[in-house]
Amino acid sequence: MKVGIIGSGNVGHAIGTGFIKLGHEVKMGSRDPNKKEVREWVEKMGSLASSGTFEETARFGELLVISTLWTGTENAIKLADPKNFAGKVVIDTINPLDFSKGMPPTLAIGQTDSAGESVQRWLAEAKVVKAFNIVGNAHMFKPDFPGGPPDMFICGNDADAKNGVIKVLNDFGWSNVMDMGGIEFSRTLEPLCILWVTYGAKTGSWNHALKMLKK
Repeated sequence: MKVGIIGSGNVGHAIGTGFIKLGHEVKMGSRDPNKKEVREWVEKMGSLASSGTFEETARFGELLVISTLWTGTENAIKLADPKNFAGKVVIDTINPLDFSKGMPPTLAIGQTDSAGESVQRWLAEAKVVKAFNIVGNAHMFKPDFPGGPPDMFICGNDADAKNGVIKVLNDFGWSNVMDMGGIEFSRTLEPLCILWVTYGAKTGSWNHALKMLKK
């Protein structure tokens, strides 16, 4: 499968690396595809990796992942051209974090809207699925914790798209994925990132994840 990653930060690198380890072709999209960090990642990953502009990456990917900072997301989508996302499954990893008052961050939007809903509006012809937003990039691929595998919560409007993303998450090592409903449930999932970040800021450790206990 051809995977396009819109965004070349730590999250994009982690998810792109995971797809390559699973044997998929990955193009890393950036405003500057020739910047040092992107070039080094492509060289390290080998023949399955490449880089391109946001537009080239959106055209390339059969599956697309958006991993930009919230403040740059709408512009990145415009540069990529929404028509290049039409009909495709788009994994939205974004949390709309506001660091203007320091740590821990707050949400730039919430309660009545969310990043997930915004991305779906901007990409009206795509099938957006919120995933990967509740854990740090170091544990996105093959998470391994003494207490057992953590849980991943997802949401989106298209059932088939969510089933495809569940398969991706299973391949990434997430054995328990819970579908919470439509994309509006991003309003619930995005605040979980604040919980994750706040705990990390208080403890100085970022090696934690979330799990729902059931009986």
